[in-house]
Amino acid sequence: QVQLVESGGGLVQPGGSLTLSCAASGSIFSINAMGWYRQTPGKQRDLVATVTSAGGKVYADSVKGRFTISRDNAKNTVYLQMNSLKPEDTTVYFCSARITKLGGSEQVYWGQGTQVTVSS
Repeated sequence: QVQLVESGGGLVQPGGSLTLSCAASGSIFSINAMGWYRQTPGKQRDLVATVTSAGGKVYADSVKGRFTISRDNAKNTVYLQMNSLKPEDTTVYFCSARITKLGGSEQVYWGQGTQVTVSS
């Protein structure tokens, strides 16, 4: 089994900062990519940022310059540092990972989600 556990969500004032963490554990052979998505009520999960094992990073235009994604391969953990937060950033954030399991199969896994609320 593979599990993703998120932490770091909460309430912050506009202009403030917050850091999300996501740790993967289980029968993992390799983690090919990890990233963060956020929920649009009534719609889909939109990309926030991703990072590959090779270090390539992709950011949504709406967060570029404000958010920074990073990973600690030794800990199987990905981070999302969020600065200059806006009320529009309020939603549920989900960690996602593309993982090759022991045995050779590749699957996409999702965390439970963590709430981020930006409000004065």
